Amino acid sequence: MSWDRALNTFAAWALALLWVLPLAYAVWTAFHPAAYEARFDLLAPLTLENFGKAWSAAPFGRYFLNTFFLVTAILIGQFILCTLAAYAFARYQFPGRGVLFGLVLVQLMVMPDILIVENYKLIRMLDLIDTIPAIALPYIASGFGIFLLRQTFLSVPKELEEAAQIEGMSTLGVLMKVYVPLAIPTYLAYGLVSVSHHWNNFLWPLIITNSVETRPVTVGLSVFASIDSGVEWSVINAATLMTSGPLLIAFLLFQRQFVQSFMRAGIK
Repeated sequence: MSWDRALNTFAAWALALLWVLPLAYAVWTAFHPAAYEARFDLLAPLTLENFGKAWSAAPFGRYFLNTFFLVTAILIGQFILCTLAAYAFARYQFPGRGVLFGLVLVQLMVMPDILIVENYKLIRMLDLIDTIPAIALPYIASGFGIFLLRQTFLSVPKELEEAAQIEGMSTLGVLMKVYVPLAIPTYLAYGLVSVSHHWNNFLWPLIITNSVETRPVTVGLSVFASIDSGVEWSVINAATLMTSGPLLIAFLLFQRQFVQSFMRAGIK
């Protein structure tokens, strides 16, 4: 083994260790009593008490329900709007098509945090402050989703559309029965990205929500872990594992489909 390869291997393992240490500490403290928060002992007793304390100390059931409704609403809205827009950009010729698609690409370069003030003004004007739709609305139209689906639709042979039209199928029928089925891998890849992003989104939900009835798990965990709550680190880390657990378990269960969907969708 050459020195360069040995150095690269060492650096990779060092970075992996630095990445996994916080997760390992969270797992250790979550499954052990508070007395072992800063003491590593292989013979330390295991316990699930920290999870029970965390669940009873905050309304995590409500937070999970809010998050489920939020990511589901965003994903459905993105699928509908992105599909219609992508199909129009892929198959229709109309004035300003290139300029409009250029504006869609510009959205990819604009960080959502830059628009927080303007989005807040608009949501307040609509009288939607402290509602789940208020969290979802700024993300319904996704430039990334439109771009990704447009590229997929462009790869569909035009002959399939023409054959469907000869059979008397409407435009909407062609879209739903020809284009959408052929783009299932792309929808799966984009859906995984969207759900993961909005499950973990924090800043915008923190600003726009004020009550338990609308807070997602990320904001609920932040409130729960605040200094004033006086909760032990073992309980806080147990709550952290609870909130991140669904995504982690889903990734472990569907890891192969996750990777394959990205490869088929052409995401590098």
